[in-house]
Amino acid sequence: MTLLRTQNLCAFYGDFQALFDVNVTVESGETVAIIGANGAGKSTFLRSVSGTIKGLAESVMFDGKPIGDKPAHEIVRLGIAMVPEGRRLFPSLSVEENLLVGTHSERAGPWSLKRVYDLFPRLYELRRLPAPALSGGQQQMAAVGRALMSNPRLLLCDELSLGLAPVIIRDIYECLSAIGGEGTTVVLVEQDVNRALDVSSRFYCLQEGRVALTASTKNFDRAALTAAYFGV
Repeated sequence: MTLLRTQNLCAFYGDFQALFDVNVTVESGETVAIIGANGAGKSTFLRSVSGTIKGLAESVMFDGKPIGDKPAHEIVRLGIAMVPEGRRLFPSLSVEENLLVGTHSERAGPWSLKRVYDLFPRLYELRRLPAPALSGGQQQMAAVGRALMSNPRLLLCDELSLGLAPVIIRDIYECLSAIGGEGTTVVLVEQDVNRALDVSSRFYCLQEGRVALTASTKNFDRAALTAAYFGV
């Protein structure tokens, strides 16, 4: 079943057009990677799906319904949560309070504080600390946990590995695989191409705001991917 579909999706920052007729399809239960160089439009795509950037209603379809013109808080209630680039935790709140922010959508589902602490045991130990006291990797875990607390059907992840040590990246991606293994649909934006392809079933490569290549991660032409990525 198709859970997310974008149809000729365009996005603008003022007069600047960042996306041009982007068509992406994500099936329920899939993990799909959006890859591309800096400025390719990857984060803009996630912002368009999550409601941070508004467009035409029919340009983003979720579970068969148009949502492209809805604000972000309504989209969260429909079952889409985003882990933003840079984590963006609330610095005045404790770790646990940041996690509880994710419950404001009041969506029913399997994720709770206990489930998040089971997934990220270190967060339980640090739950009373203010968010800025955590390391970058721990903050990333908290950002993922906060998104899960909204019990999303679709989890959008923007640059999970940015600025983190390799061992922390490995741990976070192992948790991401577990999340996908439980049936949550994931759209992953990542500059680390190999990491993204390892955990996804399909990918879309963006180049200057357009889809330059899409293929299965199990069967694709590396030379074609290089050309699409770099626009050569």
